[in-house]
Amino acid sequence: MCDTLVALGNSTKDGNVVFGKNSDRQQSEAQLITYAPRKKYSLGEEVKCTHIVIPQVPETASIILSQPYWMWGAEMGTNEYGVVIGNEAVASKEPLNENGLLGMDLIRLGLERGKTAKAALEIIIELLEKYGQGGAHTLKGSNNSNSMIIADEKEAYVLEAVGDWWIVEIVKNYRSISNHISIRGKGDIRKKGIITHAIEKGYCKDDNDFDFKMNFSRVSLPDKWPLTSRDGCSLNQLSTNKGKITPALMMEFLREHEVGICMHGRADRSVGSQVSHLRKGKKSIHWFTGNTIPCLGIFKPYTFPYEGKKFTKPGPYSEINPDWFWTRHDKFVEKIARRPKNDNSERNIYYGKIRTVENEILRRTEEIINTKNDISENEFNKLIREVNNYAWDKSEELVS
Repeated sequence: MCDTLVALGNSTKDGNVVFGKNSDRQQSEAQLITYAPRKKYSLGEEVKCTHIVIPQVPETASIILSQPYWMWGAEMGTNEYGVVIGNEAVASKEPLNENGLLGMDLIRLGLERGKTAKAALEIIIELLEKYGQGGAHTLKGSNNSNSMIIADEKEAYVLEAVGDWWIVEIVKNYRSISNHISIRGKGDIRKKGIITHAIEKGYCKDDNDFDFKMNFSRVSLPDKWPLTSRDGCSLNQLSTNKGKITPALMMEFLREHEVGICMHGRADRSVGSQVSHLRKGKKSIHWFTGNTIPCLGIFKPYTFPYEGKKFTKPGPYSEINPDWFWTRHDKFVEKIARRPKNDNSERNIYYGKIRTVENEILRRTEEIINTKNDISENEFNKLIREVNNYAWDKSEELVS
């Protein structure tokens, strides 16, 4: 289970796009902040994705990923051009391929190859058409269809792919997705023949009866999600705060406990989080936790170029490294991770410490963004690098 949210500039405080996502996966599955530089390739080279091999393109973009350690793909991430993508597993009536590209592979491929949200969308659709989606997306062997939000500084799209079929919604103001098919009606763009297919399968009676969410979901879904659901809560967070949304507020959205957007489970939990501030014509800032459970960690700021900021080489890795920060943090917070809605004095003290540090990180970052004197790109990146290093130093101190 996961939650991905986006607010376009017409819905945020400063007029810039704000994106956020929690990755909810197996409790023990490490998720790393990884970085790959821009790279050129020779004609005929291939790329080994999680389950299949496909042709490589002449050049891939520099990317930052929040990546489950054992796979090639990623749950979320960004590229040097300010494109961000977050993925959700969804269930549908459509049969699943035993092998193919994971939704997480499609995220990485879209980020490596797309310079805008629209370009990334088109690339992912092309790859879906050619190779299909399929294969286990967890170490337990689970196989699901996929929903994702793709955004840049100007626009955002929801892409939902079920089996061999896909549909797209263009985001108008704000949007969230939470592990259920969500696009209503006929969407804005869709694979040719999808309505005919739905009629032939008996999902709907005719063209007028077509509703992607209702027709293709494996289980019956409500017309409108209640506020007590993750789907309803995440959308309500956006709608009730329209015009006030900031990166800091998006972080708080991801730390919601009443319905469990910030998941603390024994089997599944929020094992990585991202918030991106996509600033028009300026350097975007991407915040990653690099740890399990967002309320028990600190968001650290990243910009491109990436040099000088802490990262791990992209996976896949065959096993979890006990020296990774993710692993050490997971072990440190285990004693205070349970029952987040219950009062816990030890956890409250820890909350106070990490929020004090994170508030200072946010203050310093905001000061850099709002500097009255023009500063060079190199100086801007240097200042963000210093805040990034401060965030990591403090994070290490707190778990030592």
